Amino acid sequence: QVQLVESGGGSVRSGGSLRLSCSPSSHFVDGHCMGWFRQAPGKDREGIATHNGGGITYIAASVEGRVTVSEDWNKNILYLQLKNLKPEDTGIYYCAGKDEYTCGTKNFASEGFSYWGQGTQVTVSS
Repeated sequence: QVQLVESGGGSVRSGGSLRLSCSPSSHFVDGHCMGWFRQAPGKDREGIATHNGGGITYIAASVEGRVTVSEDWNKNILYLQLKNLKPEDTGIYYCAGKDEYTCGTKNFASEGFSYWGQGTQVTVSS
């Protein structure tokens, strides 16, 4: 059972940036599909990025151009870089993982992800 821990959330003004981190409890980033999701207040959870076991990433259209996913293979950490943040980006951001290498092509659905972190809060003020 893999545990995922997110960190890096916080409060920023519009236009600001944050880098979120996801640290699995065991070797996981290399070789497994992982995803980043977010849930805004009163809204459904939304998938915004996926990263497959080999490092191929897909970014959802809703955040494309403002979000980058990267990894540190040695440290076993997955990152989500958020830039040019807007108030509508406010929400809880989660990383998730599944026991598969591939995530599919631009598949941002949450089905199939067995492991979830506790989330980290991102608040963007205008």
